[in-house]
Amino acid sequence: QVQLVESGGGLVQAGGSLRLSCAATGRTYITYIMGWFRQAPGKEREFVAAITRSGGSTSYADSVKGRFTISRDNAKNTVYLQMNSLKPEDTAVYYCAADPTYRLRLTPSAYDYWGQGTQVTVSS
Repeated sequence: QVQLVESGGGLVQAGGSLRLSCAATGRTYITYIMGWFRQAPGKEREFVAAITRSGGSTSYADSVKGRFTISRDNAKNTVYLQMNSLKPEDTAVYYCAADPTYRLRLTPSAYDYWGQGTQVTVSS
């Protein structure tokens, strides 16, 4: 079992940056693949990025590749999403999720545990 709490969202102008954090509690944190997803109003939840247990492998949605970076600090039980060159279309609620398997997976249904979400709003 793992509990997840996101922070770091807010309002930023287009071209700006934000760093989201996801703090995990539970002894098995380091055994989980961690992912970030987002959901805009009226749209389905979509994959943003994911990272393996060791942090050695990552995966990104095409829409954020080159602008966002996922990382994790297992000593602090925290996963991060650095978001640069933000665009208005990045506006959404961002969710952290944990997947207790060994493969990087991109679908929300693959993840067993979710945080409550943090709002990111990018103004034009």
